[in-house]
Amino acid sequence: MAVAGDAAHFQKVRIQREDTDAPGVVVLQEWWGVNNQVKNHATHISQIGHGYRALVPDLYRGKVALDAAEARHLMEGLDWQGAIKDIQASVKWLKENGSPKVGVTGYCMGGALAIASGVLVPEVDAVVAFYGTPSSKFVDPSRALAPIQAHFGELDTYVGFADVTAAKSLEEKLKSCGVPHEVHIYPGCSHAFMNTSPEALKNQGAIDLAWSRFATWMARFL
Repeated sequence: MAVAGDAAHFQKVRIQREDTDAPGVVVLQEWWGVNNQVKNHATHISQIGHGYRALVPDLYRGKVALDAAEARHLMEGLDWQGAIKDIQASVKWLKENGSPKVGVTGYCMGGALAIASGVLVPEVDAVVAFYGTPSSKFVDPSRALAPIQAHFGELDTYVGFADVTAAKSLEEKLKSCGVPHEVHIYPGCSHAFMNTSPEALKNQGAIDLAWSRFATWMARFL
């Protein structure tokens, strides 16, 4: 687009055209922070179907862990109530900027927060959580307001957080809340099986199935 400054001079201005009515998805980080893995997930989500507007809130305010010890420290230091406020602000921003409906998804720590947002943030229209459940001290999934789909690896060793016992406990709680829900457990998969890794090559079938279920769920409710 050319904008006339005066009779003799034009300035070229590039305008980004967006599908302002596309649904939005808030994508929540693992305990590492906003690293390439979560950015890749957000990019993938933005290209599913007719496309979603994917927004990744930086819950650590720019910090990214380089090892598991640092990641644990950052997660343990996270203000979870404050993180819920960040998620709610992200959902509202997407709705105020052209997305009629907005879902929330997340991985590991982000999966737990995604489920929590389905209970605590009434503006959320759908949730898909990957290998993470919130502490019962923080939130009760049996009080969920939004439809929740959750994915877990059969071999996950994060007891009480993302293992099969945690997955089945979540499923029992969701049964009592009356909202649509699905809990899927993937044989042969461990924690973070959606991430790019040597192990992911063995589990490509599970990854493809999980993305297919994600797409169906979000299309149904968004």
